[in-house]
Amino acid sequence: MTAPAPGPHTPGTPADPPRGEAPGTAARGTTPAAVWRRSRGVLICLGILLVGAVALAALGSGSRHGRLDPRSADPDGSRAVAELLQARGVTTRVVTSAREAAAAAGPGTTLLVTDPDRLGDTQRRAIRSAIDLSGGRTVLLAPGSVSLPGLAPATRTKGDALDENLDPGCALPAATTAGRATTGGGHRYTGGAASAACYPSGGHPTLLVLPSGTTGGDTVLLGSETLLLNKKLASEGNASLALQLLGSRPDLVWYLPSLTEVQDEDPAQEKGFLELVPRGWGWALLQLFVAAALAALWRARRLGPLVTEKLPVAIRASETTEGRARLYRKAGARDRAATVLRAAARERLAALVGVPPTQAHEPAALVPAVSARLTAGHQDLTVLLFGTTPADDAALVALADHLDALEREVRTS
Repeated sequence: MTAPAPGPHTPGTPADPPRGEAPGTAARGTTPAAVWRRSRGVLICLGILLVGAVALAALGSGSRHGRLDPRSADPDGSRAVAELLQARGVTTRVVTSAREAAAAAGPGTTLLVTDPDRLGDTQRRAIRSAIDLSGGRTVLLAPGSVSLPGLAPATRTKGDALDENLDPGCALPAATTAGRATTGGGHRYTGGAASAACYPSGGHPTLLVLPSGTTGGDTVLLGSETLLLNKKLASEGNASLALQLLGSRPDLVWYLPSLTEVQDEDPAQEKGFLELVPRGWGWALLQLFVAAALAALWRARRLGPLVTEKLPVAIRASETTEGRARLYRKAGARDRAATVLRAAARERLAALVGVPPTQAHEPAALVPAVSARLTAGHQDLTVLLFGTTPADDAALVALADHLDALEREVRTS
Protein backbone atom coordinates (compact mmCIF):
# COMPACT_ATOMS: atom_id res chain seq x y z
CA MET A 1 0.00 0.00 0.00
CA THR A 2 3.03 2.22 -0.24
CA ALA A 3 2.12 5.54 -1.81
CA PRO A 4 4.56 6.85 -4.40
CA ALA A 5 7.19 9.11 -3.03
CA PRO A 6 5.83 12.55 -3.91
CA GLY A 7 8.00 15.32 -5.20
CA PRO A 8 7.91 18.92 -4.07
CA HIS A 9 4.43 19.48 -5.57
CA THR A 10 2.84 16.06 -5.09
CA PRO A 11 -0.58 16.46 -3.46
CA GLY A 12 -1.25 14.71 -0.23
CA THR A 13 2.33 14.76 0.95
CA PRO A 14 2.43 15.03 4.75
CA ALA A 15 4.47 17.77 6.28
CA ASP A 16 8.12 16.79 6.11
CA PRO A 17 9.71 15.94 9.45
CA PRO A 18 12.71 18.03 10.45
CA ARG A 19 15.76 17.32 8.36
CA GLY A 20 17.97 14.71 9.99
CA GLU A 21 15.19 13.14 12.07
CA ALA A 22 14.92 9.43 11.39
CA PRO A 23 11.55 7.63 11.49
CA GLY A 24 10.73 6.32 14.93
CA THR A 25 12.82 8.90 16.77
CA ALA A 26 9.82 10.08 18.80
CA ALA A 27 8.97 6.52 19.74
CA ARG A 28 12.50 5.85 20.90
CA GLY A 29 12.40 9.03 23.03
CA THR A 30 9.71 7.53 25.27
CA THR A 31 11.44 4.24 26.07
CA PRO A 32 12.22 3.46 29.73
CA ALA A 33 15.93 3.93 29.10
CA ALA A 34 15.38 7.40 27.63
CA VAL A 35 13.06 8.41 30.46
CA TRP A 36 15.65 7.23 32.98
CA ARG A 37 18.42 9.22 31.28
CA ARG A 38 16.32 12.41 31.38
CA SER A 39 15.15 12.05 34.97
CA ARG A 40 18.01 10.35 36.76
CA GLY A 41 19.56 13.64 37.87
CA VAL A 42 16.36 14.74 39.61
CA LEU A 43 15.82 11.30 41.17
CA ILE A 44 19.39 11.17 42.49
CA CYS A 45 19.04 14.64 44.07
CA LEU A 46 15.74 13.70 45.70
CA GLY A 47 17.26 10.45 46.96
CA ILE A 48 20.20 12.28 48.54
CA LEU A 49 17.85 14.76 50.24
CA LEU A 50 15.65 11.94 51.55
CA VAL A 51 18.60 9.96 52.91
CA GLY A 52 19.99 13.11 54.56
CA ALA A 53 16.65 13.92 56.19
CA VAL A 54 16.27 10.37 57.53
CA ALA A 55 19.86 10.38 58.83
CA LEU A 56 19.39 13.71 60.63
CA ALA A 57 16.12 12.52 62.14
CA ALA A 58 17.75 9.28 63.32
CA LEU A 59 20.74 11.09 64.82
CA GLY A 60 18.56 13.56 66.69
CA SER A 61 15.85 11.16 67.81
CA GLY A 62 17.72 10.04 70.89
CA SER A 63 18.09 13.46 72.50
CA ARG A 64 15.38 15.70 71.05
CA HIS A 65 12.04 15.12 72.75
CA GLY A 66 10.55 18.58 73.26
CA ARG A 67 10.14 21.41 75.72
CA LEU A 68 10.28 20.48 79.42
CA ASP A 69 10.96 16.85 78.56
CA PRO A 70 13.27 15.22 81.16
CA ARG A 71 14.83 13.12 78.37
CA SER A 72 15.80 16.13 76.25
CA ALA A 73 19.24 17.73 76.34
CA ASP A 74 18.07 20.69 74.24
CA PRO A 75 18.18 24.17 75.81
CA ASP A 76 14.41 24.00 76.35
CA GLY A 77 14.50 20.45 77.70
CA SER A 78 14.75 19.40 81.35
CA ARG A 79 17.25 16.57 81.32
CA ALA A 80 19.63 18.40 83.65
CA VAL A 81 17.19 18.61 86.56
CA ALA A 82 16.16 14.97 86.03
CA GLU A 83 19.78 13.84 86.28
CA LEU A 84 20.34 15.92 89.43
CA LEU A 85 17.27 14.35 91.00
CA GLN A 86 18.46 10.89 90.00
CA ALA A 87 21.80 11.57 91.68
CA ARG A 88 19.86 12.27 94.90
CA GLY A 89 17.90 9.02 94.68
CA VAL A 90 14.70 10.39 93.13
CA THR A 91 13.22 8.17 90.42
CA THR A 92 11.64 10.01 87.48
CA ARG A 93 8.84 8.42 85.45
CA VAL A 94 7.43 10.08 82.33
CA VAL A 95 3.71 9.65 81.56
CA THR A 96 1.67 11.15 78.74
CA SER A 97 -1.95 10.75 79.87
CA ALA A 98 -3.94 12.01 82.84
CA ARG A 99 -5.11 8.50 83.66
CA GLU A 100 -1.53 7.25 83.99
CA ALA A 101 -0.59 10.28 86.05
CA ALA A 102 -3.49 9.85 88.48
CA ALA A 103 -2.82 6.10 88.82
CA ALA A 104 0.86 6.68 89.61
CA ALA A 105 0.26 9.42 92.23
CA GLY A 106 0.55 8.48 95.90
CA PRO A 107 1.88 9.61 99.29
CA GLY A 108 5.48 9.01 98.21
CA THR A 109 5.24 10.74 94.84
CA THR A 110 5.51 14.22 93.38
CA LEU A 111 3.24 14.71 90.39
CA LEU A 112 4.53 17.38 87.99
CA VAL A 113 2.01 18.64 85.41
CA THR A 114 3.98 20.55 82.77
CA ASP A 115 1.10 22.18 80.85
CA PRO A 116 -2.16 22.26 82.85
CA ASP A 117 -3.91 24.67 80.48
CA ARG A 118 -3.64 22.10 77.71
CA LEU A 119 -5.86 19.60 79.47
CA GLY A 120 -9.53 19.01 78.73
CA ASP A 121 -12.26 18.67 81.34
CA THR A 122 -11.82 14.91 81.69
CA GLN A 123 -8.08 15.20 82.21
CA ARG A 124 -8.45 18.03 84.74
CA ARG A 125 -10.93 15.96 86.78
CA ALA A 126 -8.46 13.07 86.87
CA ILE A 127 -5.65 15.34 88.10
CA ARG A 128 -7.95 16.99 90.65
CA SER A 129 -8.85 13.55 92.01
CA ALA A 130 -5.14 12.75 92.39
CA ILE A 131 -4.60 16.07 94.24
CA ASP A 132 -7.38 15.33 96.73
CA LEU A 133 -6.70 11.63 97.35
CA SER A 134 -3.02 10.86 96.77
CA GLY A 135 -1.53 12.52 99.84
CA GLY A 136 1.56 13.49 97.84
CA ARG A 137 2.73 16.71 96.24
CA THR A 138 1.38 18.08 92.95
CA VAL A 139 3.37 20.77 91.11
CA LEU A 140 1.47 22.71 88.45
CA LEU A 141 3.67 24.63 86.00
CA ALA A 142 2.24 27.99 84.93
CA PRO A 143 -1.47 27.15 85.40
CA GLY A 144 -3.67 29.91 83.97
CA SER A 145 -7.30 30.90 83.98
CA VAL A 146 -8.20 27.83 81.88
CA SER A 147 -7.03 25.21 84.37
CA LEU A 148 -7.18 26.96 87.76
CA PRO A 149 -10.99 26.62 88.25
CA GLY A 150 -10.68 22.83 87.98
CA LEU A 151 -7.33 22.26 89.72
CA ALA A 152 -7.15 25.07 92.32
CA PRO A 153 -10.65 26.61 92.51
CA ALA A 154 -9.89 29.16 95.23
CA THR A 155 -7.06 30.84 93.29
CA ARG A 156 -6.91 32.94 90.16
CA THR A 157 -4.29 34.70 88.10
CA LYS A 158 -3.34 38.33 88.71
CA GLY A 159 -1.55 39.35 85.53
CA ASP A 160 2.03 38.59 84.56
CA ALA A 161 5.24 39.11 86.49
CA LEU A 162 7.40 41.50 84.49
CA ASP A 163 10.68 40.67 86.28
CA GLU A 164 12.09 37.18 85.77
CA ASN A 165 14.48 36.95 88.74
CA LEU A 166 12.72 37.52 92.08
CA ASP A 167 13.58 37.31 95.76
CA PRO A 168 11.84 34.70 97.99
CA GLY A 169 9.89 37.11 100.20
CA CYS A 170 8.56 34.25 102.37
CA ALA A 171 9.59 31.79 105.06
CA LEU A 172 9.23 28.61 102.98
CA PRO A 173 12.42 26.59 103.64
CA ALA A 174 12.83 25.65 99.97
CA ALA A 175 12.64 29.33 98.95
CA THR A 176 14.92 30.68 101.68
CA THR A 177 17.53 28.02 100.89
CA ALA A 178 17.43 28.69 97.16
CA GLY A 179 17.32 32.49 97.43
CA ARG A 180 16.77 34.54 94.33
CA ALA A 181 15.28 32.45 91.46
CA THR A 182 13.77 32.78 88.00
CA THR A 183 10.11 32.41 88.91
CA GLY A 184 8.89 35.55 87.11
CA GLY A 185 8.05 36.20 83.51
CA GLY A 186 4.82 34.20 83.85
CA HIS A 187 1.67 34.26 85.99
CA ARG A 188 1.09 35.85 89.37
CA TYR A 189 -1.59 34.47 91.70
CA THR A 190 -4.04 35.63 94.32
CA GLY A 191 -6.62 34.02 96.60
CA GLY A 192 -6.69 30.62 98.28
CA ALA A 193 -5.70 29.54 101.78
CA ALA A 194 -2.02 29.24 100.87
CA SER A 195 0.43 27.94 103.44
CA ALA A 196 3.21 29.83 101.63
CA ALA A 197 3.21 32.67 99.10
CA CYS A 198 6.68 33.31 97.71
CA TYR A 199 8.60 35.27 95.10
CA PRO A 200 6.21 38.21 94.90
CA SER A 201 6.11 40.60 91.94
CA GLY A 202 4.14 43.77 92.44
CA GLY A 203 2.66 42.40 95.67
CA HIS A 204 1.41 39.12 94.21
CA PRO A 205 3.30 35.81 94.52
CA THR A 206 4.55 33.74 91.62
CA LEU A 207 4.80 30.62 93.79
CA LEU A 208 1.94 29.35 95.97
CA VAL A 209 1.84 26.28 98.20
CA LEU A 210 -1.74 25.10 98.87
CA PRO A 211 -2.59 22.32 101.34
CA SER A 212 -4.67 19.47 99.91
CA GLY A 213 -7.57 17.62 101.52
CA THR A 214 -5.36 14.65 102.45
CA THR A 215 -2.92 14.91 105.35
CA GLY A 216 0.63 15.49 104.17
CA GLY A 217 -0.34 16.46 100.65
CA ASP A 218 0.03 19.87 99.05
CA THR A 219 -0.21 21.61 95.66
CA VAL A 220 2.48 23.97 94.34
CA LEU A 221 1.55 26.61 91.78
CA LEU A 222 4.65 27.81 89.95
CA GLY A 223 3.96 30.80 87.71
CA SER A 224 6.81 30.11 85.25
CA GLU A 225 8.44 26.92 84.03
CA THR A 226 11.67 28.70 83.08
CA LEU A 227 13.69 27.57 86.08
CA LEU A 228 13.31 23.89 85.03
CA LEU A 229 14.82 24.42 81.58
CA ASN A 230 18.36 23.24 80.87
CA LYS A 231 19.43 26.70 79.75
CA LYS A 232 18.29 28.36 83.00
CA LEU A 233 18.92 25.71 85.64
CA ALA A 234 22.38 27.01 86.51
CA SER A 235 21.18 30.62 86.92
CA GLU A 236 20.45 32.18 90.33
CA GLY A 237 19.06 29.62 92.80
CA ASN A 238 17.02 27.75 90.16
CA ALA A 239 18.68 24.37 90.64
CA SER A 240 18.24 24.45 94.44
CA LEU A 241 14.58 25.49 94.22
CA ALA A 242 13.81 22.87 91.55
CA LEU A 243 15.44 20.07 93.53
CA GLN A 244 13.57 20.96 96.71
CA LEU A 245 10.19 21.34 95.02
CA LEU A 246 10.49 18.14 92.96
CA GLY A 247 12.69 16.06 95.23
CA SER A 248 10.71 16.06 98.48
CA ARG A 249 9.41 12.51 97.69
CA PRO A 250 11.34 9.50 96.42
CA ASP A 251 9.31 9.20 93.18
CA LEU A 252 8.61 11.89 90.59
CA VAL A 253 5.83 11.41 88.03
CA TRP A 254 6.56 13.78 85.14
CA TYR A 255 3.31 14.32 83.24
CA LEU A 256 3.80 15.56 79.65
CA PRO A 257 0.32 15.92 78.07
CA SER A 258 0.26 14.32 74.63
CA LEU A 259 -1.17 15.89 71.50
CA THR A 260 -4.54 14.31 72.25
CA GLU A 261 -4.76 16.16 75.58
CA VAL A 262 -6.26 19.29 74.02
CA GLN A 263 -7.24 22.45 75.79
CA ASP A 264 -10.93 21.86 75.39
CA GLU A 265 -13.05 18.91 74.30
CA ASP A 266 -15.06 21.10 71.94
CA PRO A 267 -14.28 19.81 68.39
CA ALA A 268 -14.38 23.38 67.07
CA GLN A 269 -11.25 24.19 69.11
CA GLU A 270 -9.26 21.11 68.20
CA LYS A 271 -6.00 21.71 66.38
CA GLY A 272 -5.77 21.09 62.68
CA PHE A 273 -3.43 18.66 60.96
CA LEU A 274 -0.81 21.27 60.06
CA GLU A 275 -0.74 22.54 63.67
CA LEU A 276 0.06 19.03 64.90
CA VAL A 277 3.02 18.56 62.52
CA PRO A 278 6.31 19.15 64.40
CA ARG A 279 8.06 22.40 63.49
CA GLY A 280 11.17 20.69 62.14
CA TRP A 281 9.23 18.63 59.60
CA GLY A 282 7.69 21.78 58.17
CA TRP A 283 11.16 23.18 57.41
CA ALA A 284 12.23 19.84 55.91
CA LEU A 285 9.22 19.76 53.59
CA LEU A 286 9.90 23.37 52.57
CA GLN A 287 13.49 22.50 51.68
CA LEU A 288 12.35 19.49 49.64
CA PHE A 289 9.83 21.69 47.79
CA VAL A 290 12.49 24.31 46.97
CA ALA A 291 14.89 21.59 45.79
CA ALA A 292 12.20 20.04 43.58
CA ALA A 293 11.33 23.45 42.10
CA LEU A 294 15.00 24.18 41.31
CA ALA A 295 15.40 20.73 39.74
CA ALA A 296 12.30 21.31 37.61
CA LEU A 297 13.65 24.65 36.39
CA TRP A 298 17.00 23.04 35.65
CA ARG A 299 15.50 20.21 33.58
CA ALA A 300 12.58 22.15 32.06
CA ARG A 301 12.37 23.03 28.38
CA ARG A 302 14.16 26.30 27.71
CA LEU A 303 12.09 29.22 26.49
CA GLY A 304 12.86 31.11 23.32
CA PRO A 305 13.14 30.35 19.57
CA LEU A 306 14.22 26.96 18.29
CA VAL A 307 17.88 26.59 17.39
CA THR A 308 18.89 24.54 14.36
CA GLU A 309 21.26 21.76 15.28
CA LYS A 310 23.83 20.39 12.89
CA LEU A 311 23.41 16.64 12.86
CA PRO A 312 26.20 14.27 11.83
CA VAL A 313 23.92 12.42 9.36
CA ALA A 314 21.50 14.07 6.90
CA ILE A 315 18.38 12.06 5.94
CA ARG A 316 16.48 13.02 2.78
CA ALA A 317 12.85 14.06 3.16
CA SER A 318 11.82 11.42 0.59
CA GLU A 319 13.17 8.68 2.82
CA THR A 320 11.17 10.03 5.73
CA THR A 321 8.04 10.11 3.55
CA GLU A 322 8.61 6.51 2.44
CA GLY A 323 9.14 5.45 6.05
CA ARG A 324 5.85 7.00 7.10
CA ALA A 325 4.08 5.35 4.16
CA ARG A 326 5.43 1.96 5.22
CA LEU A 327 4.11 2.58 8.74
CA TYR A 328 0.65 3.36 7.32
CA ARG A 329 0.79 0.20 5.20
CA LYS A 330 1.87 -1.99 8.10
CA ALA A 331 -0.97 -0.67 10.24
CA GLY A 332 -3.51 -0.88 7.38
CA ALA A 333 -4.35 2.75 8.01
CA ARG A 334 -5.90 3.61 4.62
CA ASP A 335 -8.29 6.01 6.35
CA ARG A 336 -5.48 7.95 7.96
CA ALA A 337 -3.39 8.00 4.76
CA ALA A 338 -6.35 9.19 2.66
CA THR A 339 -7.19 11.89 5.21
CA VAL A 340 -3.61 13.21 5.15
CA LEU A 341 -3.46 13.17 1.34
CA ARG A 342 -6.77 15.01 0.93
CA ALA A 343 -6.04 17.58 3.68
CA ALA A 344 -2.67 18.47 2.14
CA ALA A 345 -4.21 18.73 -1.33
CA ARG A 346 -7.04 20.98 -0.11
CA GLU A 347 -4.58 23.36 1.55
CA ARG A 348 -2.45 23.68 -1.60
CA LEU A 349 -5.50 24.10 -3.84
CA ALA A 350 -6.94 26.77 -1.56
CA ALA A 351 -3.71 28.76 -1.91
CA LEU A 352 -3.87 28.44 -5.70
CA VAL A 353 -7.51 29.53 -6.12
CA GLY A 354 -7.47 32.29 -3.51
CA VAL A 355 -9.58 30.61 -0.79
CA PRO A 356 -8.58 31.68 2.76
CA PRO A 357 -6.72 28.99 4.71
CA THR A 358 -9.46 28.94 7.34
CA GLN A 359 -11.99 27.83 4.65
CA ALA A 360 -9.74 25.34 2.89
CA HIS A 361 -11.55 22.37 4.45
CA GLU A 362 -15.10 23.65 3.78
CA PRO A 363 -16.69 22.09 0.66
CA ALA A 364 -19.00 25.08 0.10
CA ALA A 365 -16.04 27.44 -0.20
CA LEU A 366 -13.36 25.30 -1.87
CA VAL A 367 -15.24 23.18 -4.44
CA PRO A 368 -16.81 26.10 -6.45
CA ALA A 369 -13.50 27.98 -6.52
CA VAL A 370 -11.63 24.94 -7.85
CA SER A 371 -14.39 24.10 -10.35
CA ALA A 372 -14.13 27.58 -11.83
CA ARG A 373 -10.51 26.83 -12.79
CA LEU A 374 -11.29 23.51 -14.53
CA THR A 375 -12.70 22.51 -17.89
CA ALA A 376 -16.18 21.00 -18.13
CA GLY A 377 -16.73 17.32 -17.58
CA HIS A 378 -14.32 16.91 -14.68
CA GLN A 379 -15.13 14.30 -12.08
CA ASP A 380 -17.00 15.11 -8.87
CA LEU A 381 -14.63 17.28 -6.83
CA THR A 382 -16.56 16.81 -3.60
CA VAL A 383 -16.01 13.04 -3.75
CA LEU A 384 -12.37 13.48 -4.67
CA LEU A 385 -11.52 16.08 -1.99
CA PHE A 386 -13.95 15.10 0.77
CA GLY A 387 -14.85 11.49 -0.04
CA THR A 388 -14.81 8.26 1.93
CA THR A 389 -11.94 5.91 2.75
CA PRO A 390 -10.57 3.93 -0.24
CA ALA A 391 -11.61 0.29 -0.27
CA ASP A 392 -8.15 -1.15 -0.92
CA ASP A 393 -4.53 -0.21 -1.56
CA ALA A 394 -5.10 0.19 -5.28
CA ALA A 395 -7.88 2.69 -4.64
CA LEU A 396 -5.61 4.62 -2.32
CA VAL A 397 -2.89 4.84 -4.99
CA ALA A 398 -5.53 5.93 -7.51
CA LEU A 399 -6.68 8.65 -5.11
CA ALA A 400 -3.13 9.99 -4.87
CA ASP A 401 -2.85 10.04 -8.67
CA HIS A 402 -6.17 11.87 -9.09
CA LEU A 403 -5.26 14.48 -6.49
CA ASP A 404 -1.91 15.03 -8.18
CA ALA A 405 -3.57 15.43 -11.56
CA LEU A 406 -6.13 17.86 -10.16
CA GLU A 407 -3.46 20.07 -8.65
CA ARG A 408 -1.46 20.12 -11.90
CA GLU A 409 -4.54 21.14 -13.87
CA VAL A 410 -5.44 23.95 -11.45
CA ARG A 411 -1.85 25.16 -11.37
CA THR A 412 -1.60 25.35 -15.18
CA SER A 413 -5.09 26.78 -15.79
